[in-house]
Amino acid sequence: MSNSSETLLRVSGVYTAYDKADVLQDVNLEAQAGKITCLLGSNGSGKSTLIRSLLGLTPPNKGSILFDGIELSGLPTHKIVETGLSCIPEGRRVFPKLSVEDNLKVGAYQEKDNTVVASRLKEVYDTFPRLADRKGQLAGTMSGGEQAMVSIGRGLMGAPKLLLIDEPSLGLSPLFVKENFNIIRRINERGITIFLVEQNVHQTLAISDYGYVLSKGSVVASGTPSELSSTKEVHDAYFG
Repeated sequence: MSNSSETLLRVSGVYTAYDKADVLQDVNLEAQAGKITCLLGSNGSGKSTLIRSLLGLTPPNKGSILFDGIELSGLPTHKIVETGLSCIPEGRRVFPKLSVEDNLKVGAYQEKDNTVVASRLKEVYDTFPRLADRKGQLAGTMSGGEQAMVSIGRGLMGAPKLLLIDEPSLGLSPLFVKENFNIIRRINERGITIFLVEQNVHQTLAISDYGYVLSKGSVVASGTPSELSSTKEVHDAYFG
């Protein structure tokens, strides 16, 4: 685990385009090891494109993405995952016809030592006791909140250095949104760096250490949660 004072992820001067039209323009941001960094932005702001760039799905045309000292630009997605960057996609994508436990094991596909896999499973079940009770149940038959637990648990099975979480509140009841954010905070307290991409400004700023606001493909504001709460850009984007 990296030491908490260092920059684990550094995005510098990134431009990403679809069909030659720039979606991201000169994006610069950092995520400190051991912290929760958030990226706020409304629909169409470029958040999904940034995630795709980080994962190598839509590589940047220009700029640098440095993760734990490794340049990610140009690497295929599976190599990026091997560096320790794990993504929990929006929409709780589970394998509906696999059991809860088999869904979780998919997250540890790179780990060949069964003892290590068993140990990680125990950690996930300690974090989500409900999943332990239902490990044989087909994931597709679970509630949205429970599927969100499976999705997060699967991300943890890869023992990531950084967990990239995309829109964890999407489609969940207010009660489970609150529970989900508490879970994210607990995961961070275990020493896992979180990069949280969200529209839910209040809940996100409540658990984050630092954040950025993306609008029309550019970072328009950055700062601590208290600084961001009072910026015109956040107010315009979310309350205007």
